[in-house]
Amino acid sequence: VSNKYGVPIHIQLAIIKHESGFNWLAKPKRQKLFKIVPYKRPSSSFGYSQAVKGTWKQYKMETNNSFAVRSRFKDSVDFIGWYVNKSFQLLKIPKNDAYRNYIAYHEGWKNYKSYKNNPKVIILAKRVKETANTYKKQLIQCQKQLDKKEGSDN
Repeated sequence: VSNKYGVPIHIQLAIIKHESGFNWLAKPKRQKLFKIVPYKRPSSSFGYSQAVKGTWKQYKMETNNSFAVRSRFKDSVDFIGWYVNKSFQLLKIPKNDAYRNYIAYHEGWKNYKSYKNNPKVIILAKRVKETANTYKKQLIQCQKQLDKKEGSDN
């Protein structure tokens, strides 16, 4: 999937980690009426990627992937790759910039430029960047171990 859109795997995984905790059925918590009665959810986000319905619909149309499902890991990773690629096209955010890509992902393309009005997103984006760096190191280490096993005569 990384090669399809040129988005590093560690960035895609870090976004999923912070959006859904790798929970395929993740949804935002319901709001409460009078602090006790469950009410509606604050957004339509769902699945690994926490994609909202409108953006998911756009993704399916633009990629001709009409059978994509938000609760399928493969589709969610592809969606994030598509989204980051569009962020590069629309906002000129480098695909390897976890911090800025998460801000665009969280705030949306239209609200990206006013993200400084939301201090919460800055904190979240820093966490995503840290997680992406951790995953990058782990992936490099895994690749080294796999390369060693490939070279052995076992």
